[in-house]
Order: sequence, then C-alpha cells, then structure tokens
Amino acid sequence: MGNKIALIDDDQNILTSVSMILEEEGFEVFTYTDGVSGLEGVLKEQVSLVVLDIKMPRMDGMEMLQELRKKSNVPVIFLTSKEDEIDELCGLRMGADDYIKKPFSPNLLIARIKTLIRRTDPALNREDANAESDAVIKRGDLEMNKTRHLCLWKGRPVDLTITEFLMLYSLVENTGIVKTRDQLIDAAYGSNVYIDDRTVDSHIKRLRKKFKDADKDFSGIETLYGVGYRYREV
Repeated sequence: MGNKIALIDDDQNILTSVSMILEEEGFEVFTYTDGVSGLEGVLKEQVSLVVLDIKMPRMDGMEMLQELRKKSNVPVIFLTSKEDEIDELCGLRMGADDYIKKPFSPNLLIARIKTLIRRTDPALNREDANAESDAVIKRGDLEMNKTRHLCLWKGRPVDLTITEFLMLYSLVENTGIVKTRDQLIDAAYGSNVYIDDRTVDSHIKRLRKKFKDADKDFSGIETLYGVGYRYREV
C-alpha cells in the first residue's frame, strides 16, 4: 500500500503490537511515545495518517492536535479510553477525523485507517477514467475535486480536513437543499460512529472560519436553526 502511518502512544505494548499489524498490511510505521516527538516526526515524515493517544507525557494528544492543525490537515484517529467521552468529542471538534476506544480490535483500527486513506488517495478513489471528472463540482467561486481532495475558492486552495471536506462536499453537491446534522454525520463519518450535534456545529464553524480567512465576504454556508445547514451559490 505504501502509506506512512504515525503511531503515537506512551504504551510500548500498543506501539509494538499495532505497528506489527500495520506493517503486515503494507504500511510504513513510525512510532513515538509522546506528543512533542510525535509532532516533529509527523511533520518531518509527511505521513498519510496519524493514530494518536490522548493521554501522554510532555504534550498530550489534545495539545498535539491543536499544534498539528496549524500546519497540516493530515487525517487523525484518536485512541481514547472508556472514560474519555468528553475528550474524544473535544478532539473531533478540534479537527480529528475519527476515534477508537481502548481496548480496540486491530481489525477495526485497520478498517478505519484504510477508510480515511481511501478518501484522500486519488489512486484508490479513481475507479475508472471518468471518476475524476465526475467528482468535480463547481458552484460559482467554489470548486471541489473529491478525487484529489482539492477545494478552491476563487482559484485559491482552502485546506480542509477530511471531515470538513466531506461535509462541505455533501452540502455543495446538493446546493440549496437543507442537510440535517445526521445527514452530514453520515456523509463525513459513515453510520458506524456516534457524533453529537455540537461536533457537527464545530466542524461547520471551522469551515466558515477557513473560508472567511480566504474571503471576508464569504457567506455560502447557511444555518437553518432547528433543521440543519445548506449551501447557497454565491
């Protein structure tokens, strides 16, 4: 498969066992025991995906994610313990793409990793010669290419996480149609992950901020209170 995975956890047993399983699946694995070395390694190695524990020494997973999102939109899967419900939701709102509770099944982790990588890997996304053209949407000043995971506003790229991209793509693909929060959750996470409404709102808030940073007059994402969101062409 040839993808690089960063595995960051202070539990050496997890690092050893999970890295062996991932290597058997064809991944190149880089392991780190804390957030400081993990952040440096992720940025240096330009990995395809990060598996990140929340509770670690020197810099915990939350702090690392916050610093990472200033420089990279690499997909992130949080590893959380049973009592970390608040932390996992905060992580998703800060820009993580998925979470898995410990103890976890290695097969589940591999499936989640492959799903996230597939969403951003053009070679895996392209099923036929027409896939890329079929995946391009243009709405006024906005252009999105699902195959390339590319978002342009007035010709300039807007860097989005996988979750942000998929939510926006769902809205743009159905311009003018209201999408409920549940529909946006399904579009971004699938039906096997529970996400609360506030997490969706946080992703939308981050989306708006990124577009406002690119264009202070951006107003394409509308809120319909009590219903959901829709995209209007501007």
